[in-house]
Amino acid sequence: MASLQSYILRTYLNYNKPAETDTRTLEELRAEQEEAAKGTQMPGEFLVQPVTAGGVEGEWIHPREAPKEKVLMYLHGGAYVMGSCNTHRALTAHIARACGMRGLLLNYRLAPEHPFPAAVDDAVAAYRWLLYNRFRASDIVIAGDSAGGGLALATLLSLRDAGDPLPAAAVCITPWADLARTADSLKDRAKAEPRVTLRALSLGSHYIGGNDPRLPLLSPLYADLRGLPSLLIQAGTDDMLFSDATRLAEQAKAAGVDVTLEQWARMWHVFHLHAPKLPEAKQAIKAIGVFVRARLV
Repeated sequence: MASLQSYILRTYLNYNKPAETDTRTLEELRAEQEEAAKGTQMPGEFLVQPVTAGGVEGEWIHPREAPKEKVLMYLHGGAYVMGSCNTHRALTAHIARACGMRGLLLNYRLAPEHPFPAAVDDAVAAYRWLLYNRFRASDIVIAGDSAGGGLALATLLSLRDAGDPLPAAAVCITPWADLARTADSLKDRAKAEPRVTLRALSLGSHYIGGNDPRLPLLSPLYADLRGLPSLLIQAGTDDMLFSDATRLAEQAKAAGVDVTLEQWARMWHVFHLHAPKLPEAKQAIKAIGVFVRARLV
């Protein structure tokens, strides 16, 4: 049964959900997201330091009790056109603490200024920077939400195909794995979903550019997933991208990947952002920690 807090929060989100006819520009949407991020607070004592990882700007987000040698490389969501360290700092901190690692949160390049494959190139460069600086692949986990979840998978595919050592595991929170937007849930969850709109997802076209949206590094759902590390996929059943998560899990299982799919009843797109106030978000993040800790050497 969904928590009382979730009903209250859903009512608030539904009241403020943009209409499909929303006419705000991308610049306005970015500015509003950054302004809203100012109200988030870090969960306890963390050391936050700017870093340039392989030419990519970002932040170290270090729980004081976590070892320095284990790294959660986090890729934020935002349809490849929005999002930053500011918008996802607190979420990364929650997950890093649950995993017993320090986080490396990246400000990868965004479209339309930097279309595909800029985001993949940045994520791969940052990962290789970790390896160059003598972090062991077995001590690294790649994670991301929404577009960042899809980007995490694209990064794994790029690394695998290039022969790089792969991380210990990957975590995809309601991943956007199909930029061709063929998911049934885009229609049958549209009313239940209190955050995401079709108009917001259409912004992903800036990242696709003139490419086929079914390219594996754009839409990992269409990729050969063989040889990828252990994978955790979490999704709310009211999420418009729910079908992306379930189809991705099926594809991964068929490819022989050690995949775990966790479905969260009555939850919406990236409900994790509402931790610690939302009990389901706290529980989901705790589950991420359990999954990751079991796969670290």
